[in-house]
Amino acid sequence: MSFNGNGTHASTVRPLKPGIYAPIPSFFLPESEDLDIPSFENHVVRVATAGVGPLLAGSMGEAIHLSRGERVTLIKTARKALDHAGLLNVPVIAGIGAGSTRESIELANEAAAAGADYAIAITSGYFAGALAGDKKALKAFFQEVSSKSPIPVMIYNYPGASGGINLDSDLITELAIECPNICGVKLTCGDVGKLTRVAATVSDPMFSSLHPRTNKNAPFVVLGGFSDFLLPSAYSNGHGAITGLANVAPYAIVKLFELSEASMIDPSFLPEAQRFQGIVGRADATIAKASISGTKYLLQKLYGYGGHPRRPLPPIDPVAAGALWEHSHTQALVRLEQEVSGKVL
Repeated sequence: MSFNGNGTHASTVRPLKPGIYAPIPSFFLPESEDLDIPSFENHVVRVATAGVGPLLAGSMGEAIHLSRGERVTLIKTARKALDHAGLLNVPVIAGIGAGSTRESIELANEAAAAGADYAIAITSGYFAGALAGDKKALKAFFQEVSSKSPIPVMIYNYPGASGGINLDSDLITELAIECPNICGVKLTCGDVGKLTRVAATVSDPMFSSLHPRTNKNAPFVVLGGFSDFLLPSAYSNGHGAITGLANVAPYAIVKLFELSEASMIDPSFLPEAQRFQGIVGRADATIAKASISGTKYLLQKLYGYGGHPRRPLPPIDPVAAGALWEHSHTQALVRLEQEVSGKVL
């Protein structure tokens, strides 16, 4: 097996599979706010060992707070840590969100050179007033980025991080059909109907033959942005989720995905899938309200690392932190994670 200049396995094929992925937080040292590399390495390996794929430099990863050099450092660090842990086949997805089409393409090239297997792109919200209603411009962004990226690109639809820009199912479907280097969509809009409509198109038995991907290992996957509708999305031909909650409870979220898939083959798994979905769904709604700082607090509480976001994003208020930890939804999720992982948290 050959190695490239970054120490990664150049000949290793890492397919993009249905399942659970986590937007990995970027960790920072308390005083300098420099990258906390040991915590980052520890966390990437922790979630990947549980079966969760890492997505770097996304919203949870505070991409807007990272320099381009730091993004490259995180990709190289993650790949090296995964390889050293024997997780050679775990793909790395890298965020390439930026203010312009040009910079997103540059970030895609830098991500690929650093060892990323896939990229995920979001429209800039800075000029949302001009872009939101311009379907042609929005479509052109993803067309150009995907056609000029050396690695497959996923669409990231998150109105909250793009000035309210919300891609509809018609546009996403058109991109899936017309852009062979687009490998999927993450729907952090939380629109289950949109997921159902897009999944109905790409799950058609004729889709892959009529609209083949540039990379045969990167089929078009339809992923939710939360884990509170994993079970319903499975029955709509969804492919899993990229969910922040998988940072906190990776084993439980992976188990929920597995139970959801199994229940479609054997209905006897459905009651247990529903039990898991109820616990996970309530926890997702509660913990998501605490945003990045809340997730980092829970990681600190459970695993001994987490720290604070980079300024100007504030840390969670101590009173709110205590309430989050003591909340019945959080505690139920912690117990579920212990149940599945067999580890005391």
